[in-house]
Amino acid sequence: MRQGAYHIIPCGDDALRILCGDGDIRYQIARQLGSCDAWPEIIPGKSDLTVAFDPHMETMDAAIDRVREALLAGVGVSTHIPRRIELEARFGGGEGPDLAAMAERLGESETRVIEAIEASQLHVDMLGFTPGFAYLAGLGPALISERLRHPRARVAAGSIGLITGQIGLYALDGPGGWPIIGRVTTSLFNRLDADPFLLRPGDEVVILRSAAA
Repeated sequence: MRQGAYHIIPCGDDALRILCGDGDIRYQIARQLGSCDAWPEIIPGKSDLTVAFDPHMETMDAAIDRVREALLAGVGVSTHIPRRIELEARFGGGEGPDLAAMAERLGESETRVIEAIEASQLHVDMLGFTPGFAYLAGLGPALISERLRHPRARVAAGSIGLITGQIGLYALDGPGGWPIIGRVTTSLFNRLDADPFLLRPGDEVVILRSAAA
């Protein structure tokens, strides 16, 4: 990898942004930087990564030099098979209060909307908004939906939100403005685990109707 292939810019007083573009390269760089435990936090974004460092231990210039050295050493060139996570879900009713209205607007049955979600090749594009909230890309363009005019003060953990082009998975209870169409039966957060959130950027995700539904 060539030095200068990516721009590295300050982000506040204790973080750097690596401008690398979208696609798998974000996840490859994040995995390799994270493999040496040299950075307190590494967060892939839509087209970049944010890398935190301890400003009490090193200067901004020193942190930038360390990132450049890692890039020169070949960060981002390794191959990696993404994890495939299957999540069962219950759709509609109290767990998906906006599904019926969405299906009606689209001129489809609820079943057809659910089948389109099951057939989508989803992957975790990034985490954000609230801790563990997963933005899933890969949703078919026919599923058109806008944010709610009046966001909810509380959305239950595990809820499946849907706006055009994306699914959002709520790992924790909290506010939210996405139309809610269902809820996964698998817990997305386990506070006892060292890495408490189930989903990671780059994971492939399949959402299927629960057999018990």
